[in-house]
Amino acid sequence: MITFGPIPSRRLGRSLGINNIPPKICSYSCIYCQIGKTNTMSVQRKEFYPPEQIFREVIDKVKELNKKNETIDYLTFVPDGEPTLDISLGKTILLLKKLNIKIAVITNSSLLWDEKVRDDLSNADWVSVKVDTVDEHIWHKIDRPNRRLKLPDILNGISDFSKNFKGTLVTETMLVKNVNDFNQNLIDTSRMIEKIHASKSYILVPTRPPAEDAVYPPSEEKLNEAFQIYNNLLKNVEIISSNEGLNFSFSSEAEQELLSILSVHPMRKDAMENFLIKAGAGWSLAENLINNNIIKMVEYSDEHFFVRILKK
Repeated sequence: MITFGPIPSRRLGRSLGINNIPPKICSYSCIYCQIGKTNTMSVQRKEFYPPEQIFREVIDKVKELNKKNETIDYLTFVPDGEPTLDISLGKTILLLKKLNIKIAVITNSSLLWDEKVRDDLSNADWVSVKVDTVDEHIWHKIDRPNRRLKLPDILNGISDFSKNFKGTLVTETMLVKNVNDFNQNLIDTSRMIEKIHASKSYILVPTRPPAEDAVYPPSEEKLNEAFQIYNNLLKNVEIISSNEGLNFSFSSEAEQELLSILSVHPMRKDAMENFLIKAGAGWSLAENLINNNIIKMVEYSDEHFFVRILKK
């Protein structure tokens, strides 16, 4: 399923997800990624699904949700990999605008050095750009970029995009304990963000099982220091350090919907239980998926999550 949800989003309310990239093709292999390690590292843009196919699937999903009086605040490109690797992203966004629902794109920023990528994103209503650090050594350590990428080019691309984008531009910085939570790094990163005049700057911490071991949120003290540093320079700073909640939507195909969500969004055990109750499916559905090695349960930060097992 290309579409999934709506899922509860900490930033976008009720977000209908659009998965325009197969698992897991990305330009980064971030140590904290909730989807897991990148199988295919790439910076080569190409079409993965025809825009018309994505448009049809979104229309069908919206119609189904409207019948259930489900709210959709945003159509959000939040796929199994980096959404801007889709060379038809701009065309798809233009098609989706016919539905009169706001469109959001969450990008790791890695291809913003490309003018065509910036043009593709220009018709979105809300774009989140990732700025985990401006230090090249830390960038390699936390984001594990494709070797063809250059951090100065990416930062310049973010700056160029910010000058012409008419929608809402936000930044997100994922902080990982003992990796990029040092004060000088935070000062340098916030100074760069200040120059692009983002509407809001989010500080995030890992809340779901990460791609690599020994990835943990900073201490409360460090998180407070980070907020104070950002808040000293930036006009609108928010920390996101908790999960969204339990209010996941479902379709008539409970198993398909569940797998579509889990491929990009690990679910806590209580959220899974709530989903199955709403969908009229028993816990046996989850057990069957576990027994067939389609999903698995993992523990992170003293909580249990269900994740999809991606085929290599």
